[in-house]
Amino acid sequence: MPNCHSESSSTRRLHISFLHLRAELTSKEQNLRSKAVEATPPPQQGGDTHVDGPTESGSPPAQEAEEASEDAAPTPLEEDSVVPSQSASLPKVTSAAASAGASAAPASFLEFPRWQEQAEAVSSPPAAQSSQAPPSSSQPPPQSHNRRKAKRAVEQAETPLDIVFVSAEVAPWSKTGGLGDVIGSLPIALAARGHRVMVIAPRYLNGVSDKLYNSAEDLGVTVTLDMGACGYQDVKYFHQHTNDVDWVFVDHPSYHRAGNPYQDSNGVFGDNQFRYALLSLAACEAPLQLHVGGYRSGEAPGFPYGDKVVFLANDWHAGLVPTYIAGKYRQHGVYKDARCIFAIHNLSHQGVEPAVTFPNFGLPDNWYDPLSWEYPTWASINGPAVNILKGALVTSDRIVTVSEGYAWEITTAEGGWGLDKVLQSRQHVLNGITNGVDLDEWDPEADEHTVANYSANDLSGKAACKEALQKELGLEVNPDIPLIGWIGRLDHQKGPDLVLDAVPGFASRSCQLVMLGSGHPPYEAAMREQEERHPHHFRGWVGFSIPVAHRIVAGCDIMLVPSRFEPCGLNQLFAMRYGTIPIVHATGGLRDTVQDYNPDSLEARFKGTGWTFTPPSADAMLSCVDRALQIRWHNKEDWGALIRNGMTSDLSWDRAAQDYEQIFNWALMDPAQA
Repeated sequence: MPNCHSESSSTRRLHISFLHLRAELTSKEQNLRSKAVEATPPPQQGGDTHVDGPTESGSPPAQEAEEASEDAAPTPLEEDSVVPSQSASLPKVTSAAASAGASAAPASFLEFPRWQEQAEAVSSPPAAQSSQAPPSSSQPPPQSHNRRKAKRAVEQAETPLDIVFVSAEVAPWSKTGGLGDVIGSLPIALAARGHRVMVIAPRYLNGVSDKLYNSAEDLGVTVTLDMGACGYQDVKYFHQHTNDVDWVFVDHPSYHRAGNPYQDSNGVFGDNQFRYALLSLAACEAPLQLHVGGYRSGEAPGFPYGDKVVFLANDWHAGLVPTYIAGKYRQHGVYKDARCIFAIHNLSHQGVEPAVTFPNFGLPDNWYDPLSWEYPTWASINGPAVNILKGALVTSDRIVTVSEGYAWEITTAEGGWGLDKVLQSRQHVLNGITNGVDLDEWDPEADEHTVANYSANDLSGKAACKEALQKELGLEVNPDIPLIGWIGRLDHQKGPDLVLDAVPGFASRSCQLVMLGSGHPPYEAAMREQEERHPHHFRGWVGFSIPVAHRIVAGCDIMLVPSRFEPCGLNQLFAMRYGTIPIVHATGGLRDTVQDYNPDSLEARFKGTGWTFTPPSADAMLSCVDRALQIRWHNKEDWGALIRNGMTSDLSWDRAAQDYEQIFNWALMDPAQA
């Protein structure tokens, strides 16, 4: 039997050698990719929308994490639940009965303090963080907050559905970036509209954030999954019902290890393919076996969701869900009325491994073709492979991405990461839906992490937030000095190098700049170097802190989002919500969500929310900043309009939830794909 469940160093090295492909890209291909994300897409037509292909950063692309940041009327079941028969291809079931303030900036490079990391662990799982010096002083606690406002009234859906999300991450339990934020928020928005919603994710026990799962109860159900060459694997399920959502956590020894969901300090886990194949199959069993269905009507649980559900499988980690439904269940009459939508949050991660690993999935032999793939000619290795994300594109009923612009980009040779032809063949069922913002978590009128609250009608609190942030960073306190922020993962995709290259330019413009993030050590070292060179104009903060992120978003005048490619992006949405003007690279969801200000166009002048620039370069970004500063200094009326336009934009998850409902209904109207 192959060693499917292992995290040994030899397994890690083998895995990395298969996937470390970015360095193999030719300069011609890099130029083509850059042109793709800069192009303007045609209007989207109706219908639906990581290979473990190369990543811009050169990191192992299969498991690289996403960006930093945060997250009824009863309807009877339409038919009885169906439990699959005990066959060799189906599983067997056995039933059993915070925030402290950061220190003021020291003279040297700001480090993320360990005491703060521990204090915040109870509210958000930790990301990779650097080693920290103790703080020298504390930020005063926020004053006179409104806290949470009353729960918003939400219009109910015309046809409530049973919806099952499957994801490797869900905030606040597990989060490395945008994926966790989406899965921590969209299900709540759908449940608020009257749907019965289940979310399925691994129960990660890493020794740091374990207590986040304390409220999840063991359901006393053990399911034995047939993982083919990896043998029979027992999984258990833990359940928590909050915010009208059934949060289900799959428990297995492969999820019990130090590090984040995908890797630890030694690198990417070598058995990630096995861990997420297991998650996908366990998720297929959950609606059939878990007796949690009574929660939606407010009664005690007493029945499963059943097999007439809509699955929403997210990224390659859940990419085997549609393939398992088609290859292991429908042939037995189970899930024949179910539909599966596959959501692409980042196409560059695709779950690719050599073809010899196909037997590890436990799929029938005749289901190899949907997953079959060939390594691209520029890769360091050649030969046949299995591509989990490609299989999901072929077998899912509809496909959705996290913005309309990204839905178009991935159908191009430059943006399709080797799957553009497959996506073109399914373009009639490909759609883009822009992510929303958790309006309670990101609410300038009731933010508990900032020193003052404010609204679009009263911005005095924003001035107080800026003053407090300048003090916290040890920068000159002056309302007239432009304060510019950048928050994100320190890797090539997110463009930290563009910001770092522009630091001298910002200094020459008498601007102050703060960067918050962690990632590749060379970028962290460059942040230290720039702070030493420009102590009056630059601060870098290694690590990630939700309270600090809130204070940066609230206190800055401008937020930079220079990502080379960006499926959706959240930081520009947070910025708009807080009246901070976004300046973004014109790509993917960034171009979709930021309306360019144009003083020469009456419509663009009064509807603008920020600025976009292209190409992704320090010079282009600085030129865009110059345009923004001209308005800030010389046209206060238009600057105020930009702030109000962003703060009053509909960035809610309710808007996105209604768009997803349309996708679900289209899927249910059409015959099953496979």
